[in-house]
Amino acid sequence: MPEGIIASLLRTSRPSYALGLGVSVACVVVESALIYLIKDYVPPTAFGVVYLLGVLLVSTIWGLGLAMATALLSAAVYHFLYLWPVNDATELIILPIFFIVGVLAGSITGVARASAAEAHARQAEADLAAEQAHLLLRAGDLRSALPEASERLARALELPYATVIPEELVPGEGRTVFPLREGSTVLGTLVLPPGVPPSTLRRLRRRIVPALESLVAAAREREAIVNALEASRDDLRRIAEVQGALRRVATLVAQGISPEEIFQAVAGEIGRIVGAEYIAVTRFEPDAQVTLVGSWRGGRTPPALRLGSRWGVGQGTVPDLVSRTGRPARVVLSDPGIAGGISRWARSQGLKCATGCPVMVQGHLWGTVIAFSASAQSDPEEAEDRMMDFTELVATAVANADSLAELAASRARVVAATDETRRRIERDLHDGTQQHLVSVALELRTAALAVPPGCGDLRRRLDHAVNGLGDVVENLREISRGLHPAILSMGGIEPALRTLARRSSVPVELDIDGVRRLPERVEVAIYFIVSEALTNVAKHAHASVAGVRLRVLDGMAELAIHDDGAGGGDPRQGSGLIGLKDRVEALGGALEITSPIGGGTCLRARIPAASDWEPPAGRRAGPML
Repeated sequence: MPEGIIASLLRTSRPSYALGLGVSVACVVVESALIYLIKDYVPPTAFGVVYLLGVLLVSTIWGLGLAMATALLSAAVYHFLYLWPVNDATELIILPIFFIVGVLAGSITGVARASAAEAHARQAEADLAAEQAHLLLRAGDLRSALPEASERLARALELPYATVIPEELVPGEGRTVFPLREGSTVLGTLVLPPGVPPSTLRRLRRRIVPALESLVAAAREREAIVNALEASRDDLRRIAEVQGALRRVATLVAQGISPEEIFQAVAGEIGRIVGAEYIAVTRFEPDAQVTLVGSWRGGRTPPALRLGSRWGVGQGTVPDLVSRTGRPARVVLSDPGIAGGISRWARSQGLKCATGCPVMVQGHLWGTVIAFSASAQSDPEEAEDRMMDFTELVATAVANADSLAELAASRARVVAATDETRRRIERDLHDGTQQHLVSVALELRTAALAVPPGCGDLRRRLDHAVNGLGDVVENLREISRGLHPAILSMGGIEPALRTLARRSSVPVELDIDGVRRLPERVEVAIYFIVSEALTNVAKHAHASVAGVRLRVLDGMAELAIHDDGAGGGDPRQGSGLIGLKDRVEALGGALEITSPIGGGTCLRARIPAASDWEPPAGRRAGPML
């Protein structure tokens, strides 16, 4: 039988009894006509079975009461048509038997109908629960899924409406409510129209509402879990972005690049992380002003400020608050108590909020990092926490730069003091010891000439002493040149290098024409580099020729020394070259040696040659030629 017919037969609401009475009469008429047609072909005892069909039909749809009336009507018609007149009283027994059988058949049919209706209702409730579960447990937002779930519930209950709301609602006129709870927690309310059939109310209380409560509770838990996962995913993504930005800045700090580049990198990373429109890295000055040392702007506005520009601290501004408290500060730029400083510029650009964090270097307030936003609704604590990680890196970069500057200045002072000591010792040896030895040698020569004839042994001894003193004087001159070549002070680097080339045992090709006088510290460094390099060529390179080239370009002295020897040298094994490398770096330069096996050796050095040069603040010389 088609499912729609079964559903119609098992509906909770029955058709009217008037219609049932008409159907009962129609069934008896049709059954009587059918019996009339087949009475000649079947025994009379089978006629009762035909009449029972109508009883079963009426019982199925209208219940036992109308089925009993149909049974009585069928029995009366059967008696009138086929048992009248009564010839034998025993024939009347058929009537009560038929009635009893009809009543029993109607009862059995009613029980079967009730069981089938119950099974059908359970199946419908199971289908409804499955639909509701699919709808509620897959929805990203429980509130948005409740209207469709309510519509399906009303359709399943055959009610005008059934509304599930996620709030508690007290009963009132014109509505029936079922609170949805999980323990003492209110999950929502099921609102129904008035006049719901008692049987439907029983189904709701026993099965539908408990199932709905479980589904709503599970949906709320799932929604909470999904929201927590989304929040965790967002937090992890933000943490990964922050860690990546910190790693990039930390790498730059570790590479020792200039603080100016660090400031720019920090400003850009903070701007992208906190979503600000403008980032300013400022340094406090002794005259109650701040200097802009780094900046970043997002998009097209506001226009960038000039690096190095100076601003007053102002009143009530972020720099002002940070300088007074040493802690992070946040201000709304529209506050009338804020005056002057960089905040005035920010307000003129339409920015609404400024959040700043202090930069502490070795326990002292050095500056601030300020994030300007076009919205006054930003979360200051979150922005401050993220910015503080970067300000620590800024402090590290500043401290490193200061340490490098102090180290470079210290090394430069050591080199200068060493050169001065060498010069003083060379001068003392030349003007004192060397001149004294020359005088002694002349006196001995005079004494040797005055020896009388016949004292040849004494004369030979005096000549030997004079020659020995000459050797001592020559050795002393070599020592003096090693300490500080006097020719540098007298003629400069060009004649000094030509002297080294003439004294070298390996032919040297010089390319130093047009080199002007350089600062003494630079000339001394170049002289010792060439001297050490030519000595190594003569001792280890097995070269046939060496070349020396010196140029001064853009304030940098660029020196290159090469040979055609065996190569394969390791500069780390020579203390002389290591000392020269330290000397060059102390002057802000760089020294590089390449020595492939079989390809000769090439030494390159770049040294700042400006007369007003000062020790570098954490920046090394540029690339080699």
